[in-house]
Amino acid sequence: MEMIEFEHPVARDFVTRLRRKDASPARFRAYANRLSYLLAVEATRDLCTVPAEVQTPLESTLGEVLVDPPIIVPVLRAGLGMLEAFQDLLPDSQVAFIGMSRNETTAEPVFHYSSIPNVAGKKVIVLDPMLATGGTAAAVLEYLFDGKASEVILVSVVAAPEGIARLGVFDNLTVITVCVDRELDSNWYIRPGLGDFGDRLYSDGI
Repeated sequence: MEMIEFEHPVARDFVTRLRRKDASPARFRAYANRLSYLLAVEATRDLCTVPAEVQTPLESTLGEVLVDPPIIVPVLRAGLGMLEAFQDLLPDSQVAFIGMSRNETTAEPVFHYSSIPNVAGKKVIVLDPMLATGGTAAAVLEYLFDGKASEVILVSVVAAPEGIARLGVFDNLTVITVCVDRELDSNWYIRPGLGDFGDRLYSDGI
């Protein structure tokens, strides 16, 4: 596993805005969307291109175009807050969905829904904004690697050391996050964290 803590002043500013408990759902969604554009640029840094000839208004020239764009997989529901930015940058990418929640008693993932195409030999970008225990992320990664995905990039906003450690067993995995926070508390919330990402996107929950 490769771990990338995304260092960018604008990204740090947006994470600070997301942490504020008085950020309304509308503001939270806006901040998450803008931060996701920065993360999408970082996550797509190593995509493959091929030469292509293009006609400008003045002459013909060579450029580059993406080939074999990655599949984008937002983890429902929180991952939806990051999806628009990645679709804007990767308009030809397939979008697949997987729905999981965390059992609040055991902290283990509960599977709800999957709409995943054939990922064999494909690069996949997983959008999971809060990497806490790593249980949900690990279940998604196992699902994708069992399907023979060639490489997975997991993009989060904040992560806990415990979750990062849990994903260390995976090869061909890159984890990108803006902040590695201090720890998980007894309820498996990231501290200092920013609360429940999905609740804050769509309601006034913690």
